[in-house]
Amino acid sequence: MPATGTPRSANSRSGLRRSIVAAAALPLLIGALASCGYGSEAEKDDAPKANVADTSGKKLSASEVRIGYFPNLTHATALVGLQEGLIAKELGATTIKPQSFNAGPSEIEALNGGSLDIGFIGPSPSINAYVKSKGSNLRIISGSASGGVKLVVNPAKIKTLDDLKGKNIATPQKGNTQDVAFLNWISEKGWKVDPESGKGDVSVVRTDNKVTPDAFKSGSIDGAWVPEPTASKLVADGGSVLLDETALWPDKKFVITNIIVSQKFLTEHADVVEAVLTGTVKTNEWINANPDKAKASANAKLAAEGGKPLDAKVIDPAWPSILITDDPLAATLKTQSEWAVKAKLIEQPDLNGIYDLKLLNKVLKAAGKPEVSDAGLGATK
Repeated sequence: MPATGTPRSANSRSGLRRSIVAAAALPLLIGALASCGYGSEAEKDDAPKANVADTSGKKLSASEVRIGYFPNLTHATALVGLQEGLIAKELGATTIKPQSFNAGPSEIEALNGGSLDIGFIGPSPSINAYVKSKGSNLRIISGSASGGVKLVVNPAKIKTLDDLKGKNIATPQKGNTQDVAFLNWISEKGWKVDPESGKGDVSVVRTDNKVTPDAFKSGSIDGAWVPEPTASKLVADGGSVLLDETALWPDKKFVITNIIVSQKFLTEHADVVEAVLTGTVKTNEWINANPDKAKASANAKLAAEGGKPLDAKVIDPAWPSILITDDPLAATLKTQSEWAVKAKLIEQPDLNGIYDLKLLNKVLKAAGKPEVSDAGLGATK
């Protein structure tokens, strides 16, 4: 036994007390370290926020901009631009407030209601909204994507285009871009379909893209005229591509996604709109220069939206069928509006002024790129 010092039993009690205190303090210490940037939670919380404003950056006329898009590959400019921070980089101290939509009407409603400033959307909802508001609520300010729409069928039931007669074929929504295109194709075949009910020589079944794959697997539909990635999901489930819509268009190009803006926001915050367009032009350039990286980026954003990425057997064939472009392909929107009139879904529209491409062409010129045309449908003021 030691001649001096604390007895062994006292040492043991003292050590036990220190252990208890240390254990009690450990969670507080971990929390403190995490708040300082250490540990797995901090890595998650402190990861770069692609759409958060750079408070030291340039000051624009709005503190935030609300941007809408769909979780579709045909909205790749939005998916990649947000995921990579390429749009936010141009906005300086202006924060992006992203909003995801599943259908054109809900996005248009948000724009009309003042809860959305800029949106990625198809041509048919743009036309409908412009006409209904008599040209007062939106402008198309850029293109975004062409193509990416296919007619996929059950090959056991449909082997040729003529076999579509008497079959049930899905489109995403009455009067949407794919619905209008399919009704026009049916008309050119000389077949009859009531555009309101979808009944006729072909049964046009309006089905949300989210449930179309299940409807296809169950046999309640025999095929679908749909955008990507829904088309490739049907192929992965045993479907066969009978027609790619690009084959029906001159130069194999047609607008599938444009960028629209609230006229009020455009008037009050043109500098913010120009910054967004600078970001989308740079995003499109990056996508086209880095297709594999861009595909992975878009898939990462889709995973963040839906909880899981697209399977390779879906995204790999879908991705190259979409052309990413700044050009709004205005002449093709004009044609699509004529198809909608022919199908009696809308009355003859006055589309004069639906485009305002001044800021886009300014951005393109500054980047050394060719300007794009509004096909005579540009704003006059």
